[in-house]
Amino acid sequence: MNEPFRHDEEEVHLFVERMAMAFADVGFPRMAARVLFTVMSADDPLTAGEIAERLGVSAAAVSGAVRYLTQFAMLVREPVKGSRRDRYRMPDNPWYEATITKTTLYKNFIDIAAGGVDALHGRSTPAGERVAEMRDFFLFVQEELESLGDRWRARRAATGHGGPAGG
Repeated sequence: MNEPFRHDEEEVHLFVERMAMAFADVGFPRMAARVLFTVMSADDPLTAGEIAERLGVSAAAVSGAVRYLTQFAMLVREPVKGSRRDRYRMPDNPWYEATITKTTLYKNFIDIAAGGVDALHGRSTPAGERVAEMRDFFLFVQEELESLGDRWRARRAATGHGGPAGG
């Protein structure tokens, strides 16, 4: 008879904390990162209470983090049947969802920068040149993300990712 696979909880905890620290080092909110990697390392969806228990933090700390993560499509909230509580899980392909599909963010940057270029009389001034270069960079990133998304979907399919276990 097969027993369910048990994770080494200490190793999982170290993974969660190390990844959270690495994300925090580049500006990601630390508690949101801790919650993200706690949910990622769970085999099943978790309630906010279960997340708080695993992290040794308050439910209020988890509440703000899950709100942040769901806003950026890094977590999916699902109701618990017969309860007022919710469970949280990783979406299928969260890295794609959080980056590639957010091209409207870049469009907004491009549009605002274009207005700045106009206000600064185009590339005829040093300030106008800097803002134009920023606009051009975001335009380049937006165009590249579309191609990157296509290549990522192909690689993901070729490596067998994307099934029910997802993300």
